Amino acid sequence: MRNKKTLQLTTMAFVIAFAMILSFVESRIPAFVAIPGVKVGLANIAVIFTLYKLGVKEAITVSIIRVLLISMLFGSPVSLIYSISGATLSLATMILLKKLTPLTEVTISVTGGVMHNVGQIAAASFMLSTNVVIYYLPFLLVSGTIAGVVVGIASAILIKRIKFDYRP
Repeated sequence: MRNKKTLQLTTMAFVIAFAMILSFVESRIPAFVAIPGVKVGLANIAVIFTLYKLGVKEAITVSIIRVLLISMLFGSPVSLIYSISGATLSLATMILLKKLTPLTEVTISVTGGVMHNVGQIAAASFMLSTNVVIYYLPFLLVSGTIAGVVVGIASAILIKRIKFDYRP
């Protein structure tokens, strides 16, 4: 029993560290589009990997810790609100789709990317007390779809190649 707990703890720490490294790398990549706030979300590779290889509870834990640490290191309190809103809606949708459908990692990732942007727009609309930000959504949906494909392909490769399947 103790070995399982140790394995779980070290695996979670490794996945969170991997997410942090991906976030740092992404923070050093110059923006490739002129739309503010658009990024690939490479750290979500760690969340999708965790969802498929470790389980739902572990994916929720990785997502929460990832958002908190990344916001403290690379963001601000306002970015934390946007990140937690997007991450919550995204992960909830990905968990439901994974449980209820036979969709691929790429399709689930694309849906997660799009829902992340929907969550951010909802948070912005609430925080700014205006619905004007909804006009930004079409641009974010396109970027979320593209980012979801990139993250989904990378996640699928990682899930397939790492022959590790730990379930508590």
